Amino acid sequence: MSAELAWLLLAGVGAGLTGSVAGLASLVSYPSLLAAGLPPVVANVTNTVAMFGVTGGTVAGSRRELRGQGRRIAWLALASFLGGAVGAALLLTTPAEAFETVVPWLVGAGAVLLLLRDRIRAWAAARAAARPPRQDSPAGAEERRTLARGFGWGVIVFVLGIYGGYFGAGVGIIALAVLVLERTEALAITNAVKNVATGVANGTAAIAYVFFAPVDWPAAIALGAGAVIGGFLGPAIVRVAPERPLRWLVGLAGLGLAVHLATA
Repeated sequence: MSAELAWLLLAGVGAGLTGSVAGLASLVSYPSLLAAGLPPVVANVTNTVAMFGVTGGTVAGSRRELRGQGRRIAWLALASFLGGAVGAALLLTTPAEAFETVVPWLVGAGAVLLLLRDRIRAWAAARAAARPPRQDSPAGAEERRTLARGFGWGVIVFVLGIYGGYFGAGVGIIALAVLVLERTEALAITNAVKNVATGVANGTAAIAYVFFAPVDWPAAIALGAGAVIGGFLGPAIVRVAPERPLRWLVGLAGLGLAVHLATA
């Protein structure tokens, strides 16, 4: 194995760990591909293909957290699949410069959203408590409200899928920031669901790039193999780590990624 491929294998392990724990795989993987000598466009599509390995590793390592999440994941995966297809089509048919200009702002906004999660939840709870009580609803009204909320979250994940399929850097941090507002649950469960949803968008784009984009296959295989290893180990870290410090660590890392992308 050449030195470049050995470097990418090690970088893949790091990307898998950071991707499964914090949604920041591209902070490690994309610069590593550039350091290995790949041009930016080739590095972007190769990174997308390779980082699908994170999904495989995290799904295998998150079986405990994903139990009972089948219907939720199926709906989010469908929205993510459609968004990823749209994002891949945009990348293959339009110049990327305009969209990449707003990437640091999107990542930074996601990081801030994650850091302010508790304040946002408290504000939402206060507003809900201040509303006048509902009169008796007709049969099926609550079910319709539940379906409407689910559709709204699906639209958000669809938009994230477009971003993930088009460029993808930091999509995990944005998706985690959004999904922690959906419901109250352990961060490890939200993180596992996030990994599946973003992985579907990534996989959809990767399939398109395999056929229509200049993937560097030796680099993709080396990076992807390391990502599977790191992705498998990551959920065990999330499972035992304290929730608040981990969330702040992820949020601050997201701000760091935003600054990195803005100044790169």
